[in-house]
Amino acid sequence: MSRPDLHVSAPRPADGARRSFVAALALTSLSTFGAMLAYSGPLGNATTVTAALAAPPGATMWILSSMSTGLAVSLLTAGALADQSGRRRVFALGAWVFAAGSVVCATASTATQFVIGRLVEGAGAAGLIATGLGLVAAVAGDAGARSVSASWWGASIGLGIALGPLLTGLLDLADLWRAPYWLLAAVGAIIAVTARWCFPETAVIPGKRLDLLGAALMTSGLALLLVALVEGRLGGLFPALMCAGGAVVALAAFAISQIRSRSPMVEFALFRRADFLAAIVAATAAGTGVIALMSFAGTFLVTSMGMSTLEASATMGLWSGASAVSAVLSHRLAARLTGTAQLAIGLAATGAGLLLLAGLETGSTTGRLVPGLLVAGVATGVLNAALGRQATATVPPDRAAVGVGLNNTTRYVGASIGVTVVAVLASAPGGDIAAQLSGWNHVAVLTGSLSLLGAAVVLALSRRALR
Repeated sequence: MSRPDLHVSAPRPADGARRSFVAALALTSLSTFGAMLAYSGPLGNATTVTAALAAPPGATMWILSSMSTGLAVSLLTAGALADQSGRRRVFALGAWVFAAGSVVCATASTATQFVIGRLVEGAGAAGLIATGLGLVAAVAGDAGARSVSASWWGASIGLGIALGPLLTGLLDLADLWRAPYWLLAAVGAIIAVTARWCFPETAVIPGKRLDLLGAALMTSGLALLLVALVEGRLGGLFPALMCAGGAVVALAAFAISQIRSRSPMVEFALFRRADFLAAIVAATAAGTGVIALMSFAGTFLVTSMGMSTLEASATMGLWSGASAVSAVLSHRLAARLTGTAQLAIGLAATGAGLLLLAGLETGSTTGRLVPGLLVAGVATGVLNAALGRQATATVPPDRAAVGVGLNNTTRYVGASIGVTVVAVLASAPGGDIAAQLSGWNHVAVLTGSLSLLGAAVVLALSRRALR
């Protein structure tokens, strides 16, 4: 009788590849979730932070806007650096920078220190967001794996945005407003250490170096543009105009430098691809549409609907929570739809949901907003998954991080422009509830219309690609 083999057999290659893909996807999803948790957290306790730091008037706007500014100005540079020097290296560096920024926020004694910490958090998060999907694609790069990873990436965005304000709001009740930033610092450090075991290092583009002049011009141009938008919302017309003029000059110089550079950060030949251009249009429409309105919605619910900050965060969770669930389920659309078609459907349905949010009158309750929030939330999840899918599918494999970085840069810049426009158009005297509701109705129609317009442009580009 033969003796039984007591040795555990080695896993089949397919099993090992599957485990590698799951580990890479889990770490990418965790890093995206952590970044969005930090991004949305101040919505739940901005008033407390402002008071605790004895912040001067106008500082609240910078507390809310600083991380998105750090993200927007760093994403493309992070993507270019990752493709040219290794994505895992930039991912881990981004995690450490994110952790350091969180420590600065947790130990802040002044509003200036807190804003600096948020800017550093944004720069670190840019390294995580620009590289995560490309690192997962390097482990399992087939179309099915890309759609699954894009779905979970989109879900991580929705879940992080949903839980960020709730976490800070709940801890605020216990006078622990610094605690979320210590938690985020720990998460960043864990991500940085774990990256070595979850991701293989990717090949670099041979013979290419980071375009330092292009990076400096692009970063300064976007930074000046975003500062101009924030100053404009604060009422500083002269500094806003000065910064806007500087932004135009810097971004024009950046475009010229990219045409003349031997190793450009952005290869303008990509814009001749209809599917790539459609993804950029969709990201911009998402920023100026649903992200802009939802960023303003929390303030509107508190000032015009009489909610507490925690109640407003829970209400907004209907939108972001629905987006997280639908993003996970949307990978099934990949087998039936092209990525560009999924973008168009997501934008069109998002526009319909935003239009449902209009029509508020004096005496309207929160229940009037629920259908629009749910429709917009489900559609946003489909849209986020499609954006993640197309960010890597519409560029060469060795430029995946640049594709993700550029896609998200246009989304965050579009959101900054959209939030500014929404805040200006919806402004009304503090005690005039009717005027505040009218302003909300106007911007809901505007952002819904912009989403529908984006869907029409994406659809036209889809037809052009087919031809």
